[in-house]
Amino acid sequence: MPVDPSCPVCRTADIVCAKWTLLIIRDLAEGRSRFCELERSLSGISPRTLSLRLRDLEQAGIVERQTYAEVPPRVEYALTDKGLALLPIVDDMRVFGEQWLADVCAGEARPRAAAAAIA
Repeated sequence: MPVDPSCPVCRTADIVCAKWTLLIIRDLAEGRSRFCELERSLSGISPRTLSLRLRDLEQAGIVERQTYAEVPPRVEYALTDKGLALLPIVDDMRVFGEQWLADVCAGEARPRAAAAAIA
């Protein structure tokens, strides 16, 4: 439960800050995916965790699940309009990571422009 349910930032954080959520949204931004495709792209996630996260996102109206009556059964996941509205957050995180965290492996976090100016 968010600290302040009347705060839109708290309500949003309650959804997107759950582990794996933003990475699932990132992967579904490419279009529909099957469970096994998501599992492969999210190395380190257990099938149980992926299943639970997808179920939570479906209940929140962020992901839709499409089941096809085939043998074997096929299930695909896609972002809803509500889920697509979260893509700017993912894009902003990508830009931040590229700009500010590019040197983290070298033990420092500074923007590339500042690093280039110092060199």
